[in-house]
Amino acid sequence: MLIGQLAGRTGTSERLLRYYERVGLLTANRRANGYRDYDEAAVQTVGQIRALLAAGLSTTLIRQVLPCGLADGSLRPCPGVLDALRAQLAHLDQRADELTRARQTLRRAIATTERGK
Repeated sequence: MLIGQLAGRTGTSERLLRYYERVGLLTANRRANGYRDYDEAAVQTVGQIRALLAAGLSTTLIRQVLPCGLADGSLRPCPGVLDALRAQLAHLDQRADELTRARQTLRRAIATTERGK
């Protein structure tokens, strides 16, 4: 399928699909006229990429994780992937804690300001 067709089926812009290809997350064959030609599996791959990006993974980590993906969306064990995912989870947990503290500080500041009116 052509890039426009893949974009339509996945709800992803052609620009992003080209980026995914440039960073090694997606592959396409080239037709004689130079157009990208994606196979049917590209639809699922783009879905996995988008889900992993939404989970906060970098494209570098996604490139490591994608080969471990199974058709049902789960992962099979691959060397180093579990450790990398655990590290990403720890990073997200730390960010969540920081955001919780920031929200608490902001709420206190708002409450103090409202009392001072």
